[in-house]
Amino acid sequence: MGVSAKIAPSMLSSDFANLASEARRMLDCGADWLHMDIMDGHFVPNLTMGAPVIKSLRKHTNAYLDCHLMVTNPLDYVEPLGDAGASGFTFHVEVSRENWPELVKKIKSKGMRPGVSLRPGTPIEEVYPLVEGENPVEMVLVMTVEPGFGGQKFMPEMMEKVRVLRAKYPSLDIEVDGGLGPSTIDMAASAGANCIVAGSSVFGSPEPAQVILHMRKSVEDVQNSN
Repeated sequence: MGVSAKIAPSMLSSDFANLASEARRMLDCGADWLHMDIMDGHFVPNLTMGAPVIKSLRKHTNAYLDCHLMVTNPLDYVEPLGDAGASGFTFHVEVSRENWPELVKKIKSKGMRPGVSLRPGTPIEEVYPLVEGENPVEMVLVMTVEPGFGGQKFMPEMMEKVRVLRAKYPSLDIEVDGGLGPSTIDMAASAGANCIVAGSSVFGSPEPAQVILHMRKSVEDVQNSN
C-alpha cells in the first residue's frame, strides 16, 4: 500500500484555552497532523471554530492542519481558511453533490489539499466520482460516528466502506474519525485506513505518546504484512 500512517489528534478534545500549547504537546507526542473540526451549528448541531482560530494557531505551529468542515456551505469557507493557513480542507459529500468540481478547484487554488467526507448513512459509492474526477480529491474521510460531537462510540460496520475504498484505490489516503483508540485501531487499520483521527483516546490518556505510537504501529503492521 503506497500510503503512510498519519495520526491526527482531534483538537476538539483539547483545552481550547491553551490551543497553542496543546498543539505543541501533541506534536511532541508524535502526531503527524492536527485535526481541526469546523462545525457551523447547521449541518451539525454543534458550533466549534472557524478561520480566526486556524489563523491564531498557525502563528504558533508549522504543523499540517487537517480541517474537517461539517458545514452546509463549504464554498464560503475556502477563501478564509486558505488565508488563515489551513493545510487540508475536507468537505462533506452530502452538501456538495452539485458543485464539487468548482469546490475542489477553489480549494487547490488556495494551496490546500482537498478531501471529501461522508456520514455513516451515506453510501460509499457517492464519493467515487470525486476520487475519479478530472480534478480529484486527495483523501476520503469515512466517519465512524455521526458527526457533530466528540466522545462517541466507534461504529465497526463502517469498516466495510474502508475495505471497499482500499480495494478500489490502493494509493488513496483514507481517514477514519470517531471512537478511534487502542481498542478499535486494529479494526480500522486492517480495513485499510491509514489516516487516524483520535480525540478522547489521546487527550484523555495519561500517556498520549503511547496511544499515538500504538495506533501508528497498528497501521504500519498491516501495511508491512501486505
